[in-house]
Amino acid sequence: MALVPECTACGACCFNASPRGVRVWGDDHARLGDLAETYAHFIGNQCYMRVEGERCAALVVTAAGRFTCAVYDARPRVCRELERGSSQCEAERYEREGAVRRHLRVLRGE
Repeated sequence: MALVPECTACGACCFNASPRGVRVWGDDHARLGDLAETYAHFIGNQCYMRVEGERCAALVVTAAGRFTCAVYDARPRVCRELERGSSQCEAERYEREGAVRRHLRVLRGE
C-alpha cells in the first residue's frame, strides 16, 4: 500500500478547472455565511465553489508548497466527506497530480 501524504502536502482534491467542480448545497452555503460571496458562485440556480485557474478559490498555497483551505471550518459537504487515503482520495491524487505540479512550478518561478 502506498504512503498517503498529509492533506497539506498534497492538495490534489482542490484542483479542478471545472466551474461545477464542487457543489455547494444549501447547508454548505449557510455554513459559509459571508464567505459565500467570495468563494461561491451560482450557475443557474445551483451553487458551486469558485475556481481560479485550475484550483478552488479557497485553496491557499504557501511558498513552501503547503496547501490549506481558507474556509476549512465551513467547507462544503463534499470536502468534509472525502477521507484521506480513501479510493476517492487516491483517484483525485492520480487525476490531478499534473495540475498540482504545474501550480507549484509557477509558484516557485520555475
